[in-house]
Amino acid sequence: MRARLIDMNGIAEGTTPTRAVTGASGIRALPIFFLLLLVCATLILTSCSARPRIVVGCKNFTEQIILGELIAQQIENKTHLPVERRFYLGGTYIAHQSILAGRIDVYPEYTGTALTAVLKQQPSSEPKTVYDRVKSEYERRFRLTLGQPLGFNDTFAIELRGDDARRLHLQTLSQAAQYVPQWRAGFGYEFMERPDGYKGLVASYGLRFAAAPRIMDLGLLTRALKDHQVDVIAGNMTDGLIPALDLFVLD
Repeated sequence: MRARLIDMNGIAEGTTPTRAVTGASGIRALPIFFLLLLVCATLILTSCSARPRIVVGCKNFTEQIILGELIAQQIENKTHLPVERRFYLGGTYIAHQSILAGRIDVYPEYTGTALTAVLKQQPSSEPKTVYDRVKSEYERRFRLTLGQPLGFNDTFAIELRGDDARRLHLQTLSQAAQYVPQWRAGFGYEFMERPDGYKGLVASYGLRFAAAPRIMDLGLLTRALKDHQVDVIAGNMTDGLIPALDLFVLD
């Protein structure tokens, strides 16, 4: 059975949506990618009821949790179907395997992440090229149908403590490069693995940190930075903790 596209803004009352996934990501000063909806072909049915239920998943950081909840509420409001929330799935690999195995029906995903982390292809700075390539490959390899962009994008953000940025008069990565040998870095697993993540950052700016970067869950990075466990992180540009914790994003 072929997958059917779901428009989360236009689910008709009383209709039964198919399984779906959503997402977004990139790196500041590197390619920016659109947030998309990926849709799988079938529903998960509860073992104790004839009525279908929709299982919404998401990864383990704030933006994903918000998106997952928005998707869940939209399905509930438009279809009146029961929705199960399976949040905090971890990273991309777990979320992707979960939808392929039928354990979830929808989760937020990103075209840049889909291209580099899932499809293992080189990044591109052309959003339409990325979209078309991911759409084609997801249909061919996984029988997942790529939906339309959700209307915003997220990027990786290289962050410092605000007091350090002000004390050292830093605005850009180029200015910060001279201090990097004294700094401890904290990055997520996917940032370390992606060609447009840590490898691209080091290649573009010639950075050498005081020690090997500490690999951490995305949800722990900002607190680790604020608590002086690390000195620089790769977070998400849309993270509300950036202003709340007085962090600074380098250009």
